[in-house]
Amino acid sequence: MVLFKDDGMVYKPLEELDFSPSSNETYIKSHVKAPRMAGITIKIFTWLLEIMGFGSSVLYILKRDNLIHKLVSFAKLKEPPAFVPSYPWEDLNEQEVKSIRPDLSPLQQVEEAIDCFPSWERAILNSEYSFRRWTIQDYSRSYTSGETTPLTVAKRLLAVIQESSMPPLRMAFFINYNAEDILKQATESTLRYQNGKPLSILDGIPIAVKDEIDCLPYPTTGGTKWLHKIRPCIEDACCVKHLRSCGAILIGKSNMHELGVGTSGINPHYGAARNPYDINKISGGSSSGSATLVSAGLCPVALGVDGGGSVRMPAALCGVVGFKPGFGRVSHSGVLPLNYTVGMVGVLAATVEDAFIVYAAISSNSPSDHPVSLQPKVDFPLLKFTNSISNIKMAKYGEWFDDCKDEIKNCCYDALDLLSKTYGWRTVETTIPEIEAMRLAHYITIGCECNASLNSHSEKIKRSELGWDARVALTVYASFSSGEYLNAQRVRNRHMQIYAKIFKSADVIVTPTTGVTAYPITKTAVKYGEFDYHNGAALVRYQILGNFLGLPAVTVPVGYDKFGMPIGLQFIGKPRSEATLIHIAFAMQSLCISSYRKPQVFYDLLGKDALRGPTVMEGHQNMLMMPPSTTH
Repeated sequence: MVLFKDDGMVYKPLEELDFSPSSNETYIKSHVKAPRMAGITIKIFTWLLEIMGFGSSVLYILKRDNLIHKLVSFAKLKEPPAFVPSYPWEDLNEQEVKSIRPDLSPLQQVEEAIDCFPSWERAILNSEYSFRRWTIQDYSRSYTSGETTPLTVAKRLLAVIQESSMPPLRMAFFINYNAEDILKQATESTLRYQNGKPLSILDGIPIAVKDEIDCLPYPTTGGTKWLHKIRPCIEDACCVKHLRSCGAILIGKSNMHELGVGTSGINPHYGAARNPYDINKISGGSSSGSATLVSAGLCPVALGVDGGGSVRMPAALCGVVGFKPGFGRVSHSGVLPLNYTVGMVGVLAATVEDAFIVYAAISSNSPSDHPVSLQPKVDFPLLKFTNSISNIKMAKYGEWFDDCKDEIKNCCYDALDLLSKTYGWRTVETTIPEIEAMRLAHYITIGCECNASLNSHSEKIKRSELGWDARVALTVYASFSSGEYLNAQRVRNRHMQIYAKIFKSADVIVTPTTGVTAYPITKTAVKYGEFDYHNGAALVRYQILGNFLGLPAVTVPVGYDKFGMPIGLQFIGKPRSEATLIHIAFAMQSLCISSYRKPQVFYDLLGKDALRGPTVMEGHQNMLMMPPSTTH
């Protein structure tokens, strides 16, 4: 039994934990005791928090009532701290993979990835679609055949950006884009195709970059109005250099939640990145702009950074694929150091194949500022349309899996049934202890890392230039002590061992991606930002372990709620098991893609929209684009 002492939990030794389905380990639901605030209420709350003395008392009460003190701050556990989620080398013996030499260039790795695909013709012949987003292969074939050019696509893109930023849509896709630079890149790519010398399949592909990643000629704002003034962008991030070397057209800096500190994707400075399936609802954060751009068809792929579900959450809410590689797989060089042990560069994509191609490009071996070197042996999955990899065991913790809206739960169970019936894969029931403790330890960790990265600039930061929700978050982050940080890292070490035990009997852990679907945007939130810990906790419920423990994870669209909002299913893999994860995600996508629905807001940059079916909505006619919400 777990004992309590001095308001802190005394954790039992690891060898006494029971992982069986009938375990008496208690599942603690997110213990949220904080009101939702926007408008004048968040302003008043922020002012109170910033009052010396009084604010500290309020924070102490909040941390106590939300179990931070009990489960982390004053907890007693014997494990030493683990400051980075690094793992000893282990040969996973993955099925249907090929090993890639560690010295390959981004161009060569992309070629290796393409060789892993079934033929494009088979992909089209074997599939019936009600709706399908254009993929990297679609763009490349259109360019190669002369059906269109990168320059033509770029001109269409610029017209779309202009149109979508105006009323009634006000999509707020971008923080910054440069028409002259986009056209210059597109012109150069067009000439390469005309000369029969494209650099790779990524040549001419429009790709957006989250404004947390350095990409010339743009400043890197982190969603703020001030950060770029004290931290200039002087060169491309490593991942951006790799994409540029493959000929990709970098189309601008996508919108994001300010400093990545929230889950809604509402930015009071640059606007709310609106969900293409319903522009009156959130897109999720913090890689909100990247998700909406892919969902609405402006690009087949975009880069994000995932520190607490920030790639997978908006991907799931916007009906696209979100892939977060494991810790150290992609260089963090040139990425804002807001969450350097829990944040990883990730990919939001129209399809699993597109995510794989871009992952191949950006994971190419290069110097990294991570404490662990990039894994010397990389495996790529050999994808097939039939006879997928066999005997896959998916660990599922029932109480945790079911802790979501009924529509999400039922949809995800249906997806698991499909996998079982089609491929014979098994769901392994298990108990995963201490999930809430891990969530809170991650919150302390990401808060301390964000605070540390900004602390040197504190004298230059004007509070008036911060959104109200960001001010609340930074005040909370600054309240965490070194002792709390150390205890959070002890929790990390403990959970790295817990999940190692779970992975002994399973290949992946399966969960819904989010506990709720996209919810409405309010006027006050657009103007001031919002503090919504209830929805925030539900949105990140299943994603934290991938970040805190450095594990690869992917979300795939598997259905819709009664309002037509997308639902995602998440797979979390063992350390360095990206190849198996891509296999599993591809298999799941193959079973669901024929029922994918067209968003309310969608643009066809290849000019082939006549080949696609109409929007499919249960019980509804094709919905017209409506003005943004006037909800209060």
